Amino acid sequence: MEFPLHVSFKIATFGNRFSVTDNNGMMLFYVKQKMFKLKEAIKVFTDTTLTNQLYTINADRIIDFSARYNFTDMGGQSLGSIKRKGMRSMFRASYEIFQGQSQLMTITEESVFVRIMDAIFSSIPCIGMCAGYVFHPSYLIAKLDGTEMMRVKKQPAFFEGKFKIEKLAEMSEFEEMQILLSIMMMLLLERIRG
Repeated sequence: MEFPLHVSFKIATFGNRFSVTDNNGMMLFYVKQKMFKLKEAIKVFTDTTLTNQLYTINADRIIDFSARYNFTDMGGQSLGSIKRKGMRSMFRASYEIFQGQSQLMTITEESVFVRIMDAIFSSIPCIGMCAGYVFHPSYLIAKLDGTEMMRVKKQPAFFEGKFKIEKLAEMSEFEEMQILLSIMMMLLLERIRG
């Protein structure tokens, strides 16, 4: 994969849909979340044709603030999971990335102020479309020893969500996929929060 990666949410669709492209504009993933599901089931495809599914992200329980979202490939192999840090995530988004029961990494929002301002201005008609050009929340993915692995930052955009994913350290392909699946789920959850 050629970093940085770029995430672009589709607008005016039923359910959340977004694409992930590399720095050369090549589509790597197309993510589709169905609406009106009591238990989250997100599918990750290679492209918009939805013919080649790569991964599934499933919640371990019905609509719950502290649900764990498990990643599996099409062979049923577990690729890890992500869980929001409950009450701690009320003001600053905070997530834990697991392999089995062992926590490996965290995703932490870097600025509470930016999040609050982005949410406030995005909810005001007429001003909301300009907020996407002013406030840009960012999220840091790090190992438990503090090693920074990737950063996700919202990018300027009218009427849609755009994010840039930067790679900050060398990692295995397995770690890279765990982190990217975690970022995909985190972005869906944060988009719902506002």
